[in-house]
Amino acid sequence: MRELIVAEFITLDGVIQAPGGADEDTEGGFTHGGWTWPYWHDDIGAHFFQAMSKADAILLGRKTWQIHGTAFEPMVDDPFADTLNNMPKYVVSTTLDSAAAWRNSTLIQGDVVEAVRALKAQPGKNIFVDGSSVLVPLLSEHDLVDEYSLHVYPIVLGSGKKLFAEGKRLDMTLAEATPLPTGVVYMRYRRSA
Repeated sequence: MRELIVAEFITLDGVIQAPGGADEDTEGGFTHGGWTWPYWHDDIGAHFFQAMSKADAILLGRKTWQIHGTAFEPMVDDPFADTLNNMPKYVVSTTLDSAAAWRNSTLIQGDVVEAVRALKAQPGKNIFVDGSSVLVPLLSEHDLVDEYSLHVYPIVLGSGKKLFAEGKRLDMTLAEATPLPTGVVYMRYRRSA
């Protein structure tokens, strides 16, 4: 069975909302977008590229899919963009009519949990998920996530969308922890059996 790997930029208080830019996701009046930039280190990109190389599919929520697609679809001769553009992508949405805006994308509507279970049951490498602040808590709630690959940032925002929904207990095992010079700590947690 394929594994589902969730990769996130996350604050010390568990926020994953709008790490990349001020206007990325202002839902709920969120005004802290772009909080990752002061802490960038090239190892962060290397971690993402390494995780992507072990995957042969990407699963994203609509908003993250649109942000990534807008950024990466037009890029050429960039190893990371080429990997993303050529890999099969699955976008979960109740509002999209088509997934044609980003090549190699398939729209998932209806029963998301069953669709993801079916994807995991197919032969292949890992399924990679990042961002997707609405989708990931749903996947966690239904025990579909095998590993959390987290870049934990030395910042507390006090508000914003969180990685984990309230009320769900998850037991995990630390697989890796690597501090970076900018204060970010890269941690991989596996779901405990």
